[in-house]
Amino acid sequence: MTQTHNSKRRFGLSKSKITAFEQCPKKLWLSVHRPDVAEQDEGAEARFATGNTVGEIACALHPGGVMVDPPTLSEALAKTSSLITGGHPGPIFEATFEHDGVLVRVDVLERLKSGGWAAAEVKSSGKVKDYHRGDLATQVWVMREAGIDLKRAAIRHIDTSFVLSREGDYAGLFTDADLLGELEDTVATRPALVAEARATLSGEEPQRDMGDHCNAPFTCEFAAYCSRDLPPGPQWPVTLLPYGGGKRWLERGIVDLLDLAEADLNDRHTRILAATRDGIPFHDSEGARNAMAGWGWPRAWLDFETVAPAIPRWIGTRPFQQVPFQFSLHLERRGGRMTHYEFLSCDGSDPRRHCAEALVEHIPEGATIIAYNAAFERSVLRALAASFPDLGPRLEAMAEATVDLLPVARNHWYHRDQRGSWSIKAVLPTIAAELDYGALEVKDGGDAQAAWFEAADPACDPLRREALEEALKAYCARDTWAMVAVARALTGF
Repeated sequence: MTQTHNSKRRFGLSKSKITAFEQCPKKLWLSVHRPDVAEQDEGAEARFATGNTVGEIACALHPGGVMVDPPTLSEALAKTSSLITGGHPGPIFEATFEHDGVLVRVDVLERLKSGGWAAAEVKSSGKVKDYHRGDLATQVWVMREAGIDLKRAAIRHIDTSFVLSREGDYAGLFTDADLLGELEDTVATRPALVAEARATLSGEEPQRDMGDHCNAPFTCEFAAYCSRDLPPGPQWPVTLLPYGGGKRWLERGIVDLLDLAEADLNDRHTRILAATRDGIPFHDSEGARNAMAGWGWPRAWLDFETVAPAIPRWIGTRPFQQVPFQFSLHLERRGGRMTHYEFLSCDGSDPRRHCAEALVEHIPEGATIIAYNAAFERSVLRALAASFPDLGPRLEAMAEATVDLLPVARNHWYHRDQRGSWSIKAVLPTIAAELDYGALEVKDGGDAQAAWFEAADPACDPLRREALEEALKAYCARDTWAMVAVARALTGF
């Protein structure tokens, strides 16, 4: 049922609400009037925690700063005003301003010796993103209208070239992108934008078709609500064609894969169409055998699990660096004899050295290392080689000896239940349904990272940590055994 709201009510706005409006007016309306229909964002808590940690470090780098944290808005506004008019020389954190019913809290506000102020919005990303500009423009507009003489307004983001050289020393972690000059046109749009947002909130639920905006800059938590009354689409939509292959057909008004003709498709898309239409998987076992014929023995089926914290935790690491905390290795000798090895570190210490040593111990020299989407495993091996020169030659040789099972699957197998994907988790159920990940507690890489962060927390209960470790071992071992199963099915052995 369409709902209306009292047009005389003056809706308060914030930076985040304005960002929501810019993404989609309906998203803003629903967030205020129908928050009950939002879907839970499973990753929100982790992102929020990362943002808090980043903000705390950004503040800690400014001794003498004062946090504006009273319990009420009026007190926060009053404290901010007092610090500004009272001549507080140090930074002000969470400085609070309001204009025309729009509230902003500025992460870091600094008084310049030359006069005026510098504002910084702290972000946990490694670069400025498009929506950051709108966020900052809203803050600039409100601060100026509140009487702040701004000389600089920056996005303070993480410098991805930073390397942690001393535990706890994060000086140099951030870099500022001063955007004040280039944002003037955007700042000028804020009054009209605020009026439009407020008018939207005062009216009926907006009508808007779903589209690309539903996922940019954020995946919308109201997607299920907005799609509830849409007619069901085709069972096999053209969007199953990989690498954006379905987009050109959508632009021509074709939505059903089965409406396409093979003559209009490239070889891979033709295989997808035929397998989907006929229900018979495409399988070129001879081609798969030829592709793997040069892979030597023994064969080391290898998979890493990594974490990439925004804030480096260990000496010698960079922001967002992929640090391996686990691997599973199925070592296969000629004739099929298989031995499983594994490494897992969940105590929070730097796992890299122990991981590197375990690799050198368990992977024989000259082995062929097999991974799925092998560029990732190669990058991890090379990073370990660079970190430990004494083990570098062995680890670099492993990287050179790593081959990729993914293109073998992509070129020689397709089952329609893959629905356009050749990820190991899409392929495996079509080949070995009994190895499905559904029954595992840890089901994917995101789950694995979350499990590691929970287990590595010193506050984690020992029994819970033990359970998490067992779940991680089961998941990673499934990944490498899945590769073995896929390869055997592809080659017919």
